[in-house]
Amino acid sequence: MNWDKKKKPLYATTSALLAVTVIAGCSSSTDGTKATDSVKATAGATKAVVEKPLPISIMLKSYYNDTATPESKVWKKVEEYTNTKLDFQFVPDASYNDKLNITLASGSIPSLLFVNNAKLPAVANAIKGGAFWEIGPYLKDYPNLKQANPTVLNNTSVNGKFYGLYVSRPIGRMGISYRKDWLDNLGMKEPKTIDEFYAMLKAFATNDPDKNGKNDTYGMVVTKYAGPFDIMQTWFGAPNKWAEKDGKLIPAHLTPEYMEALKFFKKLYDEKLINQDFAVYDSAKWNDPIINGQAGVAVDVTERSYQIEEKMKQVNPKGSIDLIGAVSGPTGLHNQPTAGHNGMFLISKSSVKTEADLKKVLTFLDKTNDKEMQALLNFGLEGVHYKVEDGKQINLIVPTDPMAPDINNKNMTQLLSSIPYIIPEMFKPSTPLRTKSVEVQKANEKIIVTNPGEPFTTATYTQKGAQLDQMVEDARIKFIVGKIDEAGYKAEMDLWKKSGGDDYTKEISEAFAANKAK
Repeated sequence: MNWDKKKKPLYATTSALLAVTVIAGCSSSTDGTKATDSVKATAGATKAVVEKPLPISIMLKSYYNDTATPESKVWKKVEEYTNTKLDFQFVPDASYNDKLNITLASGSIPSLLFVNNAKLPAVANAIKGGAFWEIGPYLKDYPNLKQANPTVLNNTSVNGKFYGLYVSRPIGRMGISYRKDWLDNLGMKEPKTIDEFYAMLKAFATNDPDKNGKNDTYGMVVTKYAGPFDIMQTWFGAPNKWAEKDGKLIPAHLTPEYMEALKFFKKLYDEKLINQDFAVYDSAKWNDPIINGQAGVAVDVTERSYQIEEKMKQVNPKGSIDLIGAVSGPTGLHNQPTAGHNGMFLISKSSVKTEADLKKVLTFLDKTNDKEMQALLNFGLEGVHYKVEDGKQINLIVPTDPMAPDINNKNMTQLLSSIPYIIPEMFKPSTPLRTKSVEVQKANEKIIVTNPGEPFTTATYTQKGAQLDQMVEDARIKFIVGKIDEAGYKAEMDLWKKSGGDDYTKEISEAFAANKAK
Protein backbone atom coordinates (compact mmCIF):
# COMPACT_ATOMS: atom_id res chain seq x y z
CA MET A 1 0.00 0.00 0.00
CA ASN A 2 1.46 3.40 -0.97
CA TRP A 3 2.05 5.85 1.79
CA ASP A 4 0.75 9.37 1.48
CA LYS A 5 3.72 11.60 0.63
CA LYS A 6 2.03 14.95 1.26
CA LYS A 7 3.55 17.16 3.94
CA LYS A 8 2.13 19.98 6.02
CA PRO A 9 2.67 23.48 4.63
CA LEU A 10 6.03 24.99 5.56
CA TYR A 11 4.42 27.96 7.28
CA ALA A 12 2.66 25.66 9.75
CA THR A 13 5.93 24.08 10.87
CA THR A 14 7.70 27.46 10.95
CA SER A 15 4.94 28.99 13.07
CA ALA A 16 5.06 26.10 15.50
CA LEU A 17 8.82 26.42 15.89
CA LEU A 18 8.57 30.18 16.35
CA ALA A 19 5.91 29.76 19.02
CA VAL A 20 8.08 27.30 20.93
CA THR A 21 11.06 29.65 20.71
CA VAL A 22 9.05 32.62 21.99
CA ILE A 23 7.59 30.64 24.86
CA ALA A 24 10.99 29.27 25.82
CA GLY A 25 12.50 32.77 25.64
CA CYS A 26 9.82 34.22 27.90
CA SER A 27 10.43 31.48 30.47
CA SER A 28 14.07 32.52 31.11
CA SER A 29 13.10 34.89 33.92
CA THR A 30 14.91 36.48 36.84
CA ASP A 31 14.65 33.40 39.08
CA GLY A 32 18.27 32.46 38.46
CA THR A 33 17.64 29.97 35.62
CA LYS A 34 20.71 29.65 33.45
CA ALA A 35 20.53 30.67 29.82
CA THR A 36 21.88 27.26 28.84
CA ASP A 37 18.94 25.60 30.57
CA SER A 38 16.58 27.75 28.51
CA VAL A 39 18.37 26.75 25.32
CA LYS A 40 18.15 23.09 26.28
CA ALA A 41 14.42 23.43 26.99
CA THR A 42 13.91 25.14 23.64
CA ALA A 43 15.86 22.46 21.83
CA GLY A 44 13.88 19.73 23.55
CA ALA A 45 10.55 21.33 22.69
CA THR A 46 11.65 21.90 19.11
CA LYS A 47 12.67 18.27 18.80
CA ALA A 48 9.24 17.18 19.99
CA VAL A 49 7.54 19.32 17.36
CA VAL A 50 9.58 18.04 14.45
CA GLU A 51 9.75 14.39 15.53
CA LYS A 52 9.07 12.18 12.54
CA PRO A 53 5.80 10.23 12.45
CA LEU A 54 6.16 6.64 13.64
CA PRO A 55 5.51 4.12 10.83
CA ILE A 56 3.04 1.42 11.92
CA SER A 57 1.76 -1.38 9.70
CA ILE A 58 -1.55 -2.98 10.63
CA MET A 59 -3.42 -6.02 9.31
CA LEU A 60 -7.08 -6.15 10.26
CA LYS A 61 -10.50 -7.22 9.05
CA SER A 62 -12.70 -5.52 6.51
CA TYR A 63 -16.47 -5.95 6.57
CA TYR A 64 -17.19 -3.59 3.69
CA ASN A 65 -16.15 -3.48 0.07
CA ASP A 66 -15.25 0.22 0.13
CA THR A 67 -11.87 -0.18 1.82
CA ALA A 68 -10.31 2.92 3.34
CA THR A 69 -7.38 4.54 1.55
CA PRO A 70 -4.62 6.94 2.67
CA GLU A 71 -6.74 9.76 1.23
CA SER A 72 -9.47 9.13 3.79
CA LYS A 73 -9.91 12.17 6.04
CA VAL A 74 -10.41 9.92 9.05
CA TRP A 75 -7.21 8.03 8.24
CA LYS A 76 -5.34 11.37 8.03
CA LYS A 77 -6.90 12.60 11.29
CA VAL A 78 -5.73 9.50 13.15
CA GLU A 79 -2.20 9.92 11.77
CA GLU A 80 -2.16 13.58 12.75
CA TYR A 81 -3.48 12.94 16.26
CA THR A 82 -1.07 10.07 16.98
CA ASN A 83 1.94 11.35 14.97
CA THR A 84 2.14 8.14 12.96
CA LYS A 85 2.34 7.00 9.37
CA LEU A 86 -0.16 4.16 9.03
CA ASP A 87 -0.04 1.33 6.53
CA PHE A 88 -3.32 -0.59 6.72
CA GLN A 89 -3.87 -3.95 5.13
CA PHE A 90 -7.63 -4.55 5.16
CA VAL A 91 -8.51 -8.21 4.56
CA PRO A 92 -12.11 -9.34 3.87
CA ASP A 93 -13.67 -11.17 6.81
CA ALA A 94 -14.46 -14.22 4.67
CA SER A 95 -10.79 -14.84 3.84
CA TYR A 96 -9.15 -13.44 6.96
CA ASN A 97 -8.17 -16.73 8.60
CA ASP A 98 -6.45 -17.91 5.43
CA LYS A 99 -4.51 -14.65 5.16
CA LEU A 100 -3.68 -14.81 8.88
CA ASN A 101 -2.18 -18.28 8.56
CA ILE A 102 -0.13 -17.24 5.52
CA THR A 103 1.14 -14.15 7.32
CA LEU A 104 2.12 -16.07 10.45
CA ALA A 105 3.88 -18.75 8.40
CA SER A 106 5.84 -16.12 6.47
CA GLY A 107 7.43 -14.68 9.59
CA SER A 108 6.98 -11.22 8.08
CA ILE A 109 4.32 -9.89 10.42
CA PRO A 110 3.07 -6.27 10.49
CA SER A 111 3.52 -4.11 13.58
CA LEU A 112 -0.06 -4.81 14.72
CA LEU A 113 -1.89 -7.99 13.80
CA PHE A 114 -5.57 -8.50 14.56
CA VAL A 115 -6.57 -12.01 15.63
CA ASN A 116 -9.96 -13.28 16.74
CA ASN A 117 -8.47 -15.54 19.36
CA ALA A 118 -4.98 -15.95 20.78
CA LYS A 119 -5.76 -19.62 21.31
CA LEU A 120 -6.11 -20.39 17.60
CA PRO A 121 -3.42 -22.98 16.84
CA ALA A 122 -1.39 -20.90 14.40
CA VAL A 123 -1.54 -17.88 16.71
CA ALA A 124 -0.75 -19.87 19.86
CA ASN A 125 2.24 -21.48 18.14
CA ALA A 126 3.50 -18.07 17.03
CA ILE A 127 3.16 -16.72 20.57
CA LYS A 128 4.95 -19.77 21.96
CA GLY A 129 7.71 -19.23 19.40
CA GLY A 130 8.27 -15.66 20.60
CA ALA A 131 6.73 -13.83 17.62
CA PHE A 132 4.83 -11.32 19.76
CA TRP A 133 5.51 -9.03 22.70
CA GLU A 134 4.01 -9.74 26.10
CA ILE A 135 2.25 -6.46 26.90
CA GLY A 136 0.77 -7.20 30.35
CA PRO A 137 3.53 -5.52 32.40
CA TYR A 138 3.26 -2.30 30.36
CA LEU A 139 -0.49 -1.63 30.42
CA LYS A 140 -0.37 0.15 33.79
CA ASP A 141 1.74 2.93 32.26
CA TYR A 142 -0.96 4.17 29.85
CA PRO A 143 -4.01 6.17 31.00
CA ASN A 144 -6.53 4.37 28.77
CA LEU A 145 -4.98 0.92 28.51
CA LYS A 146 -4.65 0.59 32.28
CA GLN A 147 -8.47 0.65 32.43
CA ALA A 148 -8.68 -2.71 30.62
CA ASN A 149 -11.20 -5.04 32.28
CA PRO A 150 -9.31 -7.72 34.30
CA THR A 151 -11.94 -10.37 33.51
CA VAL A 152 -11.73 -9.73 29.79
CA LEU A 153 -7.94 -9.68 29.92
CA ASN A 154 -8.11 -13.05 31.66
CA ASN A 155 -10.33 -14.36 28.86
CA THR A 156 -7.67 -13.40 26.32
CA SER A 157 -4.67 -14.62 28.34
CA VAL A 158 -2.25 -17.30 27.22
CA ASN A 159 -0.89 -19.33 30.12
CA GLY A 160 -1.58 -16.44 32.45
CA LYS A 161 0.20 -13.85 30.30
CA PHE A 162 -1.31 -11.03 28.23
CA TYR A 163 -0.10 -10.70 24.66
CA GLY A 164 -3.09 -9.03 23.05
CA LEU A 165 -4.93 -5.77 23.50
CA TYR A 166 -8.55 -6.82 23.24
CA VAL A 167 -11.27 -5.12 21.22
CA SER A 168 -14.06 -4.31 23.69
CA ARG A 169 -17.58 -5.65 23.27
CA PRO A 170 -20.56 -5.61 25.65
CA ILE A 171 -21.06 -8.94 27.44
CA GLY A 172 -24.80 -9.23 26.74
CA ARG A 173 -24.66 -8.21 23.11
CA MET A 174 -26.72 -10.88 21.33
CA GLY A 175 -30.34 -10.48 20.27
CA ILE A 176 -33.09 -11.09 17.73
CA SER A 177 -33.78 -8.31 15.21
CA TYR A 178 -37.05 -8.74 13.31
CA ARG A 179 -39.34 -6.91 10.88
CA LYS A 180 -41.95 -5.41 13.19
CA ASP A 181 -44.02 -4.11 10.28
CA TRP A 182 -44.28 -7.66 8.94
CA LEU A 183 -45.34 -9.00 12.32
CA ASP A 184 -47.97 -6.24 12.59
CA ASN A 185 -49.22 -6.98 9.07
CA LEU A 186 -49.80 -10.58 10.12
CA GLY A 187 -51.51 -9.65 13.37
CA MET A 188 -48.92 -11.51 15.41
CA LYS A 189 -47.29 -10.63 18.73
CA GLU A 190 -43.64 -10.50 19.64
CA PRO A 191 -42.38 -14.07 20.23
CA LYS A 192 -41.66 -15.13 23.78
CA THR A 193 -40.82 -18.82 23.31
CA ILE A 194 -38.94 -20.98 20.81
CA ASP A 195 -42.27 -22.23 19.42
CA GLU A 196 -43.49 -18.67 18.89
CA PHE A 197 -40.18 -17.77 17.26
CA TYR A 198 -40.64 -20.68 14.85
CA ALA A 199 -44.23 -19.56 14.15
CA MET A 200 -42.95 -16.08 13.28
CA LEU A 201 -40.39 -17.46 10.82
CA LYS A 202 -43.02 -19.73 9.28
CA ALA A 203 -45.44 -16.85 8.83
CA PHE A 204 -42.73 -14.63 7.33
CA ALA A 205 -42.01 -17.34 4.75
CA THR A 206 -45.54 -18.39 3.86
CA ASN A 207 -48.12 -15.71 4.72
CA ASP A 208 -47.06 -12.80 2.48
CA PRO A 209 -45.90 -10.54 5.34
CA ASP A 210 -45.20 -7.58 3.04
CA LYS A 211 -48.66 -7.87 1.43
CA ASN A 212 -47.36 -7.67 -2.14
CA GLY A 213 -49.20 -10.79 -3.28
CA LYS A 214 -45.99 -12.64 -4.09
CA ASN A 215 -44.27 -15.65 -2.56
CA ASP A 216 -40.93 -13.85 -2.27
CA THR A 217 -40.00 -13.80 1.42
CA TYR A 218 -38.41 -16.14 3.95
CA GLY A 219 -37.92 -16.17 7.70
CA MET A 220 -34.32 -15.62 8.77
CA VAL A 221 -31.07 -14.79 6.98
CA VAL A 222 -28.09 -16.84 8.17
CA THR A 223 -24.47 -16.58 7.06
CA LYS A 224 -21.52 -18.94 7.11
CA TYR A 225 -20.48 -17.20 10.31
CA ALA A 226 -21.60 -19.68 12.97
CA GLY A 227 -22.92 -17.03 15.36
CA PRO A 228 -26.69 -17.50 14.91
CA PHE A 229 -26.53 -21.21 15.73
CA ASP A 230 -24.16 -20.64 18.65
CA ILE A 231 -26.62 -18.10 20.07
CA MET A 232 -29.75 -20.15 19.45
CA GLN A 233 -28.34 -23.35 20.97
CA THR A 234 -28.31 -21.65 24.38
CA TRP A 235 -32.10 -21.18 24.10
CA PHE A 236 -32.35 -24.98 24.31
CA GLY A 237 -30.16 -25.13 27.43
CA ALA A 238 -26.97 -26.10 25.58
CA PRO A 239 -23.68 -24.91 27.11
CA ASN A 240 -21.60 -22.07 25.76
CA LYS A 241 -18.73 -24.17 24.31
CA TRP A 242 -18.07 -26.02 27.59
CA ALA A 243 -20.17 -27.24 30.53
CA GLU A 244 -18.90 -28.11 33.98
CA LYS A 245 -19.97 -31.48 35.38
CA ASP A 246 -18.45 -33.16 38.43
CA GLY A 247 -15.41 -30.91 38.27
CA LYS A 248 -14.74 -31.67 34.62
CA LEU A 249 -15.54 -29.86 31.39
CA ILE A 250 -17.76 -31.34 28.68
CA PRO A 251 -17.85 -30.02 25.10
CA ALA A 252 -21.16 -28.39 24.17
CA HIS A 253 -21.44 -30.33 20.91
CA LEU A 254 -21.60 -33.64 22.82
CA THR A 255 -24.63 -32.67 24.93
CA PRO A 256 -28.29 -33.69 24.30
CA GLU A 257 -29.36 -30.03 24.35
CA TYR A 258 -27.01 -29.27 21.49
CA MET A 259 -28.59 -32.05 19.44
CA GLU A 260 -32.05 -30.60 20.11
CA ALA A 261 -30.83 -27.24 18.81
CA LEU A 262 -29.37 -28.97 15.74
CA LYS A 263 -32.70 -30.64 15.00
CA PHE A 264 -34.48 -27.29 15.27
CA PHE A 265 -32.04 -25.66 12.89
CA LYS A 266 -32.44 -28.54 10.45
CA LYS A 267 -36.21 -28.04 10.62
CA LEU A 268 -35.76 -24.38 9.65
CA TYR A 269 -33.56 -25.43 6.74
CA ASP A 270 -35.86 -28.23 5.54
CA GLU A 271 -38.87 -25.92 5.55
CA LYS A 272 -36.91 -23.20 3.74
CA LEU A 273 -37.39 -20.74 6.58
CA ILE A 274 -33.71 -19.78 6.27
CA ASN A 275 -31.65 -19.14 3.14
CA GLN A 276 -30.55 -22.43 1.61
CA ASP A 277 -27.03 -21.13 0.91
CA PHE A 278 -26.35 -20.23 4.54
CA ALA A 279 -23.18 -22.38 4.68
CA VAL A 280 -21.47 -20.18 2.06
CA TYR A 281 -23.37 -16.89 2.42
CA ASP A 282 -20.99 -13.94 2.92
CA SER A 283 -21.44 -12.22 6.29
CA ALA A 284 -20.68 -8.87 4.62
CA LYS A 285 -24.12 -9.14 2.97
CA TRP A 286 -25.97 -10.07 6.16
CA ASN A 287 -28.24 -7.05 6.32
CA ASP A 288 -29.12 -6.92 2.63
CA PRO A 289 -32.00 -9.46 2.50
CA ILE A 290 -33.81 -7.69 5.35
CA ILE A 291 -33.26 -4.21 3.94
CA ASN A 292 -34.41 -5.44 0.52
CA GLY A 293 -37.58 -7.06 1.88
CA GLN A 294 -36.59 -10.69 1.39
CA ALA A 295 -35.97 -11.90 4.95
CA GLY A 296 -37.49 -10.89 8.25
CA VAL A 297 -35.09 -11.89 11.03
CA ALA A 298 -31.40 -11.76 11.96
CA VAL A 299 -30.01 -13.35 15.14
CA ASP A 300 -26.81 -11.53 16.00
CA VAL A 301 -25.61 -8.48 17.94
CA THR A 302 -28.28 -6.01 19.02
CA GLU A 303 -26.62 -3.17 17.09
CA ARG A 304 -27.63 -4.91 13.89
CA SER A 305 -31.24 -3.89 14.60
CA TYR A 306 -30.77 -0.15 14.17
CA GLN A 307 -28.12 -0.56 11.49
CA ILE A 308 -30.71 -2.41 9.40
CA GLU A 309 -33.55 -0.04 10.21
CA GLU A 310 -31.63 3.15 9.45
CA LYS A 311 -30.59 1.82 6.02
CA MET A 312 -33.99 0.28 5.32
CA LYS A 313 -35.77 3.58 5.95
CA GLN A 314 -33.96 5.01 2.94
CA VAL A 315 -35.63 2.55 0.57
CA ASN A 316 -38.76 1.70 2.57
CA PRO A 317 -39.86 4.47 4.95
CA LYS A 318 -42.72 2.33 6.25
CA GLY A 319 -40.45 -0.57 7.24
CA SER A 320 -39.60 -1.01 10.90
CA ILE A 321 -37.39 -3.25 13.03
CA ASP A 322 -37.81 -4.35 16.63
CA LEU A 323 -35.51 -6.18 18.98
CA ILE A 324 -35.57 -8.75 21.79
CA GLY A 325 -32.76 -10.49 23.63
CA ALA A 326 -33.84 -14.14 23.50
CA VAL A 327 -36.82 -16.48 23.57
CA SER A 328 -37.58 -18.93 26.34
CA GLY A 329 -36.70 -22.63 25.97
CA PRO A 330 -37.08 -25.80 28.04
CA THR A 331 -35.14 -24.38 31.00
CA GLY A 332 -36.09 -20.72 30.72
CA LEU A 333 -34.36 -17.71 29.21
CA HIS A 334 -30.72 -18.07 28.17
CA ASN A 335 -28.42 -16.16 25.87
CA GLN A 336 -24.90 -16.51 24.65
CA PRO A 337 -22.58 -13.79 25.92
CA THR A 338 -19.53 -12.41 24.27
CA ALA A 339 -16.23 -12.95 26.02
CA GLY A 340 -16.15 -9.18 26.49
CA HIS A 341 -14.03 -8.83 23.38
CA ASN A 342 -14.11 -9.35 19.66
CA GLY A 343 -10.52 -10.34 19.08
CA MET A 344 -7.31 -8.53 19.89
CA PHE A 345 -4.25 -6.81 18.50
CA LEU A 346 -0.86 -8.49 18.87
CA ILE A 347 2.40 -6.55 18.54
CA SER A 348 4.95 -8.24 16.31
CA LYS A 349 8.58 -8.58 17.32
CA SER A 350 9.66 -8.86 13.69
CA SER A 351 8.41 -5.33 12.94
CA VAL A 352 8.62 -3.77 16.42
CA LYS A 353 12.15 -4.77 17.35
CA THR A 354 12.95 -2.89 20.55
CA GLU A 355 11.26 -2.18 23.86
CA ALA A 356 11.43 1.52 23.05
CA ASP A 357 9.48 0.92 19.82
CA LEU A 358 7.03 -1.31 21.70
CA LYS A 359 6.25 1.57 24.03
CA LYS A 360 5.68 3.86 21.05
CA VAL A 361 3.19 1.40 19.56
CA LEU A 362 1.43 1.10 22.93
CA THR A 363 1.29 4.92 23.05
CA PHE A 364 -0.39 4.84 19.64
CA LEU A 365 -2.95 2.29 20.87
CA ASP A 366 -3.54 4.35 23.99
CA LYS A 367 -4.10 7.54 22.00
CA THR A 368 -6.59 5.84 19.65
CA ASN A 369 -8.69 5.22 22.76
CA ASP A 370 -8.90 8.87 23.74
CA LYS A 371 -12.46 10.16 23.64
CA GLU A 372 -11.78 12.20 20.49
CA MET A 373 -10.44 9.19 18.64
CA GLN A 374 -13.19 6.86 19.81
CA ALA A 375 -15.76 9.33 18.48
CA LEU A 376 -13.88 9.75 15.19
CA LEU A 377 -13.37 6.03 14.55
CA ASN A 378 -16.92 5.10 15.50
CA PHE A 379 -18.91 7.90 13.96
CA GLY A 380 -16.62 9.65 11.47
CA LEU A 381 -16.16 13.40 11.11
CA GLU A 382 -18.55 15.66 12.97
CA GLY A 383 -20.22 17.94 10.44
CA VAL A 384 -19.52 15.50 7.61
CA HIS A 385 -20.69 12.08 8.71
CA TYR A 386 -22.80 13.12 11.68
CA LYS A 387 -23.98 16.07 13.70
CA VAL A 388 -24.91 16.50 17.35
CA GLU A 389 -28.34 17.87 18.28
CA ASP A 390 -29.51 18.04 21.89
CA GLY A 391 -26.72 15.64 22.82
CA LYS A 392 -27.78 13.12 20.16
CA GLN A 393 -25.59 11.84 17.33
CA ILE A 394 -27.44 12.17 14.01
CA ASN A 395 -26.12 10.59 10.80
CA LEU A 396 -25.74 13.07 7.94
CA ILE A 397 -24.99 10.61 5.14
CA VAL A 398 -26.62 7.52 3.76
CA PRO A 399 -24.06 4.68 3.93
CA THR A 400 -25.27 3.26 0.62
CA ASP A 401 -24.97 6.60 -1.20
CA PRO A 402 -22.04 6.37 -3.67
CA MET A 403 -21.65 10.15 -3.52
CA ALA A 404 -21.27 10.23 0.26
CA PRO A 405 -18.02 11.89 1.36
CA ASP A 406 -15.32 9.61 2.72
CA ILE A 407 -17.65 6.62 2.74
CA ASN A 408 -14.61 4.32 2.90
CA ASN A 409 -14.10 5.40 6.51
CA LYS A 410 -16.34 2.56 7.65
CA ASN A 411 -13.50 0.06 7.89
CA MET A 412 -11.52 2.43 10.10
CA THR A 413 -13.74 1.37 12.99
CA GLN A 414 -11.87 -1.94 13.04
CA LEU A 415 -8.81 -0.14 14.43
CA LEU A 416 -10.49 0.77 17.70
CA SER A 417 -10.16 -1.34 20.83
CA SER A 418 -12.52 0.88 22.91
CA ILE A 419 -10.65 0.79 26.23
CA PRO A 420 -12.31 2.16 28.27
CA TYR A 421 -15.64 1.27 26.68
CA ILE A 422 -17.34 4.66 26.54
CA ILE A 423 -19.20 4.58 23.21
CA PRO A 424 -22.73 4.17 24.68
CA GLU A 425 -22.10 7.16 26.97
CA MET A 426 -20.89 9.61 24.34
CA PHE A 427 -24.28 10.67 23.01
CA LYS A 428 -27.90 10.29 23.90
CA PRO A 429 -29.43 7.54 21.75
CA SER A 430 -30.75 9.17 18.59
CA THR A 431 -33.55 6.68 17.93
CA PRO A 432 -35.80 4.48 20.10
CA LEU A 433 -34.14 1.37 18.66
CA ARG A 434 -30.67 2.55 19.70
CA THR A 435 -32.04 3.11 23.19
CA LYS A 436 -33.58 -0.35 23.20
CA SER A 437 -30.31 -1.92 22.02
CA VAL A 438 -28.55 -0.67 25.14
CA GLU A 439 -31.45 -1.78 27.34
CA VAL A 440 -31.51 -5.28 25.85
CA GLN A 441 -27.76 -5.66 26.30
CA LYS A 442 -28.04 -4.76 29.98
CA ALA A 443 -30.99 -7.12 30.48
CA ASN A 444 -29.11 -9.92 28.73
CA GLU A 445 -26.39 -9.85 31.37
CA LYS A 446 -28.84 -11.58 33.73
CA ILE A 447 -29.42 -14.54 31.38
CA ILE A 448 -26.02 -15.15 29.81
CA VAL A 449 -24.47 -18.63 29.77
CA THR A 450 -20.81 -18.31 30.67
CA ASN A 451 -18.03 -20.45 29.19
CA PRO A 452 -15.98 -22.03 32.02
CA GLY A 453 -13.23 -22.98 29.55
CA GLU A 454 -12.72 -19.48 28.12
CA PRO A 455 -9.33 -18.66 29.74
CA PHE A 456 -7.65 -21.96 28.95
CA THR A 457 -5.75 -23.48 26.07
CA THR A 458 -4.00 -26.83 25.77
CA ALA A 459 -1.17 -28.50 23.90
CA THR A 460 -3.59 -30.61 21.88
CA TYR A 461 -5.71 -27.63 20.87
CA THR A 462 -2.64 -25.65 19.90
CA GLN A 463 -1.58 -28.52 17.66
CA LYS A 464 -4.93 -29.74 16.35
CA GLY A 465 -7.47 -27.07 17.25
CA ALA A 466 -8.21 -25.89 13.72
CA GLN A 467 -8.82 -29.46 12.59
CA LEU A 468 -11.00 -30.28 15.60
CA ASP A 469 -13.10 -27.14 15.23
CA GLN A 470 -13.57 -27.76 11.52
CA MET A 471 -14.72 -31.32 12.19
CA VAL A 472 -17.49 -30.05 14.47
CA GLU A 473 -18.51 -27.33 12.03
CA ASP A 474 -18.57 -29.73 9.08
CA ALA A 475 -20.65 -32.26 10.99
CA ARG A 476 -23.07 -29.56 12.06
CA ILE A 477 -23.61 -28.32 8.52
CA LYS A 478 -23.92 -31.86 7.14
CA PHE A 479 -26.60 -32.65 9.72
CA ILE A 480 -28.55 -29.47 9.04
CA VAL A 481 -28.59 -29.96 5.26
CA GLY A 482 -29.42 -33.68 5.58
CA LYS A 483 -26.18 -35.29 4.45
CA ILE A 484 -25.94 -37.21 7.72
CA ASP A 485 -28.53 -38.24 10.32
CA GLU A 486 -28.20 -38.40 14.12
CA ALA A 487 -26.26 -41.67 13.93
CA GLY A 488 -23.98 -40.12 11.33
CA TYR A 489 -23.40 -37.11 13.57
CA LYS A 490 -22.50 -39.41 16.46
CA ALA A 491 -20.03 -41.23 14.22
CA GLU A 492 -18.46 -37.89 13.26
CA MET A 493 -18.12 -37.01 16.95
CA ASP A 494 -16.54 -40.38 17.73
CA LEU A 495 -13.97 -39.56 15.07
CA TRP A 496 -13.53 -36.13 16.67
CA LYS A 497 -12.75 -37.79 19.99
CA LYS A 498 -10.21 -40.17 18.45
CA SER A 499 -8.60 -37.36 16.44
CA GLY A 500 -7.63 -35.44 19.56
CA GLY A 501 -10.95 -34.40 21.04
CA ASP A 502 -10.60 -36.71 24.05
CA ASP A 503 -7.08 -35.43 24.73
CA TYR A 504 -8.24 -31.84 24.36
CA THR A 505 -11.14 -32.42 26.77
CA LYS A 506 -8.85 -34.09 29.31
CA GLU A 507 -6.28 -31.32 29.15
CA ILE A 508 -8.74 -28.44 29.43
CA SER A 509 -10.50 -30.18 32.34
CA GLU A 510 -7.15 -30.47 34.10
CA ALA A 511 -6.39 -26.80 33.49
CA PHE A 512 -9.84 -25.86 34.77
CA ALA A 513 -9.43 -27.98 37.91
CA ALA A 514 -5.95 -26.65 38.61
CA ASN A 515 -7.15 -23.06 38.29
CA LYS A 516 -10.11 -23.77 40.58
CA ALA A 517 -7.79 -25.24 43.19
CA LYS A 518 -5.73 -22.02 43.41
